[in-house]
Amino acid sequence: MPIHHIQLVVSSEKDAKKFYLAALAPLGYQDAFGADAGFTGLGPNGKPDLFLRGPKFGESPSKGAHIAFAAQNREQVDQFYEAAIKAGAKDNGGPGERDYFPGYYAAFVLDLDGNNIEVVHL
Repeated sequence: MPIHHIQLVVSSEKDAKKFYLAALAPLGYQDAFGADAGFTGLGPNGKPDLFLRGPKFGESPSKGAHIAFAAQNREQVDQFYEAAIKAGAKDNGGPGERDYFPGYYAAFVLDLDGNNIEVVHL
């Protein structure tokens, strides 16, 4: 079975929501769930698969996670990278072919909390 959703604990839900909405807009991500629920759910077509919430009970924000989102084409990879950098991400590997296996085209950024976010087209 595929993964249903991922949740990141973020240092600022408001800032993370703004960042991820901008960075993942090329993939069709929108605010899909969470009004006044204490967390935010983002996803394409109103189906959240990425949840963001602030720390509770003294926990720390997620750091060092690696999440890869699938793109429909290479242009979406390029658009993600440009949007993420503009929204405050740090470069962690610009768009291009990777030697993981033939046809692997991806871009990597570090989000506001230091998680490695990838968008890949195969």
